[in-house]
Amino acid sequence: MTQTLSRRRFVQLTAAATALFAAGGKAQLGYAPSLTYPAVKVANLSQVKTGQPITFNYPDASSPAILVKLGRPAIGGVGRERDIVAFSALCTHMGCPVQYEGGRFLCRCHYSMFDPAKAGQTYQGLASSWLPQIPLRVDGKGDIYAVAVAGLIWGRVKNV
Repeated sequence: MTQTLSRRRFVQLTAAATALFAAGGKAQLGYAPSLTYPAVKVANLSQVKTGQPITFNYPDASSPAILVKLGRPAIGGVGRERDIVAFSALCTHMGCPVQYEGGRFLCRCHYSMFDPAKAGQTYQGLASSWLPQIPLRVDGKGDIYAVAVAGLIWGRVKNV
């Protein structure tokens, strides 16, 4: 027995699928994350030098991350020049480690490159997602704290 799909039903199903796709599947799952990230001290403004990355782990010990002072303003940057940013150090393609060099984050496994001044935007290579940015906060003493993760860290279902 063959079943035909009416034009009206086809349009309804297509509209519903498009709405779910646009919502990232969250509407179907009833998923509304309310994550609580720890505030972790990474460094002090006096320790941060232009072009010299500082490695740390965030939001937990198994999540390598990199803080860097770019020397130029960046999206989400903190500090007087708005040029201090932090990102996950795991490539979004296959989880290989990334390094900061030449003003960019580079994954040597498959040569994906990410622009730290543009919120970790991928601009070359096989990675299809931006590098997850770690929002920072600076207190009155000049201490820099990691306070969240914007994006999903590679290999995880959730960050915390």
